[in-house]
Amino acid sequence: MHTLIDAGVNLTSTQFDTERDAIVTRAASQGVESMLLIGCDLQSSEHSHTLAKQYGQYATAGVHPHDAKGVPDDFIAQLRNLVSQDRVVAIGECGLDFNRDYSPRPVQQLICGVQLELAQTLDMPVYLHERDAFDTFSSMLDEFSLRGVLHCFTGDKRALRHYLDYGLMIGLTGWLCDERRGETLRELVRYIPEDRILLETDAPFLLPRTLKPKPKSRRNEPAYLPEIAQHVAALKNISVAQLAQQTSDNFRTLFLAKEIAD
Repeated sequence: MHTLIDAGVNLTSTQFDTERDAIVTRAASQGVESMLLIGCDLQSSEHSHTLAKQYGQYATAGVHPHDAKGVPDDFIAQLRNLVSQDRVVAIGECGLDFNRDYSPRPVQQLICGVQLELAQTLDMPVYLHERDAFDTFSSMLDEFSLRGVLHCFTGDKRALRHYLDYGLMIGLTGWLCDERRGETLRELVRYIPEDRILLETDAPFLLPRTLKPKPKSRRNEPAYLPEIAQHVAALKNISVAQLAQQTSDNFRTLFLAKEIAD
């Protein structure tokens, strides 16, 4: 069995409330040795940090664009405190989402910009979200010198080229296992260098539609990461073992370089 790292799990989701121990155990049984637990606002970031300590995993801390409108006045001070904790390895999930617009666009840009500035100041990786906001987001990124990952990439070739040229890693999810929506992403995977790929489930969302037998629940979980790995490996024409090793190395290079150095 190949050991994998799931670079994006929403383990704080209420969909996991009753069985987090089982979720982590099932993931380990399928070779998923580590997970990055995503924070989407201050509360879930704190919760992700707690779970990361409990399960020996890693966490992000940040404010998602959907939640930008609800931040307290002292949010950046709270965020500074969170990202100083052990096992918090990135700032985010932060970015822009002009698809849903749950927060007004100027507010999204303000809250995102402050987090990008903090990441640059602290020399921390960023965990980025961009949906239907490429032009604005790429302009914002260009004001900073950052390392990080474009989480759950679903953009077009122009966006992919820009993010790769910028130096970001690209997070691939079960979106590419969707015969309805994933065609463009499947075509673009061949352009992504192997040393820039991270694998992520984004659980409990984006259940791979290619799973057989089909799970009774539509809830995704980290144990299904091998399904994504198999598809990416096939698209890259490499073995799953090679992909597993490379993406695990990529994760450690991006998020754990300082920890390894220490």
